[in-house]
Amino acid sequence: MAPVNSSWRRSFGSPSGFRRGDGTAEEGLLRIIDADGTYDSKLEPRVAPDLLKRAYRHLVLVRTLDNRMLSLQRQGRIGFYVPSTGEEAAQVGSAMALEKRDWVFPAYREPGAALWRGFSVATLIAQAYGNAKDPQQGRQMPNHYGARDINYVPVSSPVGTQIPQAVGVAWAAKIRKEDIVTLTYFGDGATSEGDFHAGMNFAGVFKTPTIFFCKNNQWAISVPVSKQTASKTLAQKAFAYGFDGVRVDGNDLLAVYAVTKAAADKARSGGGPTMIEAVTYRMGPHSSSDDPTRYRSKDEVDTWAKRDPIERVRKYLELKGLWSKDSEDKLRVELEELLQATIKEVERSPPPPIETLFTDVYAELTPQLKEQMDAFLASGERRRPETLDKFPL
Repeated sequence: MAPVNSSWRRSFGSPSGFRRGDGTAEEGLLRIIDADGTYDSKLEPRVAPDLLKRAYRHLVLVRTLDNRMLSLQRQGRIGFYVPSTGEEAAQVGSAMALEKRDWVFPAYREPGAALWRGFSVATLIAQAYGNAKDPQQGRQMPNHYGARDINYVPVSSPVGTQIPQAVGVAWAAKIRKEDIVTLTYFGDGATSEGDFHAGMNFAGVFKTPTIFFCKNNQWAISVPVSKQTASKTLAQKAFAYGFDGVRVDGNDLLAVYAVTKAAADKARSGGGPTMIEAVTYRMGPHSSSDDPTRYRSKDEVDTWAKRDPIERVRKYLELKGLWSKDSEDKLRVELEELLQATIKEVERSPPPPIETLFTDVYAELTPQLKEQMDAFLASGERRRPETLDKFPL
């Protein structure tokens, strides 16, 4: 169990006072909402009712989007997809705690954070198709989106590379005296990478305003967390680098929000970095290419399904008098219709224009590239007919 400094004690009490659940390795785990929707009013953060309902809508949207995208992949309409079923609260709760000026360095399983930051549903879907509606024009694999205007850095596939990048931007902000926090998402598997050590060590030495948000979903593809580390928790690793490490129930939207907000406030006030270990579970496959039944039991999955983050928030809202069955039914219909219409719109889009091979290399087309593009277009060489029916690839 990782020690906690005085600022954390003032906010949440000592780790030994954190509420415990019925799962494995829950020592020092902060929880505000239990699986049945009951909550600790002493720890409950002040969140406006409209914001709570908006957050719940995002949770359901991510789950519904995941289901539809996996279905599209199975039908051969897209080539690949990375679902995040079960991890929605960790994504949305943490994103809620950031300011627009802050920077996010994601891994490839953060659609909830992307949507909260300002990505449109159409953009996320088009990115999986890689067509002309995709801002990246098909030059990134699915789930690898990014957008400069919302400070959301494009995803890289190599595990953990975003960690030192987030620290570097935070250090630059500190040198410039800018009021900016960086948050980097990564999984339990990334804590075994060298970039994790490099980023954590640098952040600790220079006290950068960085939040290291580890979504411990128990599995790095088929490798269980027990084979990733001999540490009792992942959060306690932060103390080797000289800063706070805290554990939170990653299926508890409010607990995730509260801890991330406290970490952001601490970073802004010059208190340095924080590592958050959000204990959650990847309820689905690692990707559309994975079969999780080959390496984990049905009993394990069923146990975690009882802690579903969406059901937990729904029950909480009902207890607060903010939600009803009618509200739920309307939301489900609304989101299904939204996705159906958006998918239809995206699928009408053609492949990216050939010209983007040249125009998308630099911010402005260089004379040399323009000469090459003009020569290529003048040659009459276009997309070969035999590949037209194989898009997306």
